[in-house]
Amino acid sequence: MGILGNIFHKIFPSSHPAVAQADAPAAASPAAPEADNTGPATTSAAAPTQNMPEVDVEQILNGMAQSSGQTLNWRTSIVDLLKLLGLDSSLQSRKELAGELGYSGDTNDSASMNIWLHRQVMNKLAANGGKVPADLKD
Repeated sequence: MGILGNIFHKIFPSSHPAVAQADAPAAASPAAPEADNTGPATTSAAAPTQNMPEVDVEQILNGMAQSSGQTLNWRTSIVDLLKLLGLDSSLQSRKELAGELGYSGDTNDSASMNIWLHRQVMNKLAANGGKVPADLKD
């Protein structure tokens, strides 16, 4: 399971279809990125929304932030979002997430990559049954 799958596991309940789906592509994904970097991510994110129960991502993350005892700005920072979820927020981890999500920019430009990553994670959460505030997604 990749970093995005770990994010899904932390936000969605274990019974949510997005969690099962996050686990499933791991077995089939090694060949898929070589065939087409843009198609699989878009297709797999768009299809699931039809039958998935909606999960209020903002409410869950705000609750986690209140009980964390830390000041973390998950709404704008991918680093803070990963920290809030108890996941590795190192540059290497964020580069891996960028690879999973098909980032085509310079991974050494961490500021641009981080902004893109945060937006993509919010888009993926929304596409997989998460209720995400409109200002946090495309």
